[in-house]
Amino acid sequence: MDTSLAERIAANPSYQELKAKRSSFGWWLTFAMLIVYYGFIVLIAFRKDVLAVRIGSGVMTWGIPIGFGVIVFTILITAVYVRRANSEFDALSEKVKREVLK
Repeated sequence: MDTSLAERIAANPSYQELKAKRSSFGWWLTFAMLIVYYGFIVLIAFRKDVLAVRIGSGVMTWGIPIGFGVIVFTILITAVYVRRANSEFDALSEKVKREVLK
């Protein structure tokens, strides 16, 4: 890549906006995932009795739906990121490309 092109991209205000929004959003999703995942691990480590409580008269315990919830949460925040990336972030990327290449 031409260094002047890289410098123009880095100096572009739309690129700065894209970088800031994407980074901020990524950190919020990272923190949310860390809280959910490590919350589950802390629950396993310190409150096994909560996870061992049976649901109804069957053999399923609360650990199974809570663990499944962690997996579903991961899929949901991935979908949220992909949706925002495909709309807002892609539009900003195209704006940067148009502005820098004109």
